[in-house]
Amino acid sequence: MPEKEITCIICPIGCKILVKSNGEIIEGNKCKQGIDYARSEALDPRRVLTSSVLVENGEWPLVSVKTTKPVPKKDIPAVLQEIKKVKISAPVKAGQVLIKNVALLNINVVATKDIVKL
Repeated sequence: MPEKEITCIICPIGCKILVKSNGEIIEGNKCKQGIDYARSEALDPRRVLTSSVLVENGEWPLVSVKTTKPVPKKDIPAVLQEIKKVKISAPVKAGQVLIKNVALLNINVVATKDIVKL
């Protein structure tokens, strides 16, 4: 089975963990969290996605957004396509849900800052 070296980002140590494609840990972890991180990264890598959405009639033309949960890496292009289509009107509140159930992943996209109306 192919092996992959994953740098753990759970703590400042940054262990280099060697893992098989089936999630079996070969070596390199110094703690249990490293095992869990490397296994999840090998089997189902996910990322919290950040982007921006167009705002009409606001003090700023864009509002920063993020997903409420990590998105599977394979689904990132679909999520970005949905975000790209959204245009909202000010005011916007930080934490406001702008897209519910994005790409049918049971993940929301929320604003990360306030935008006041002009």
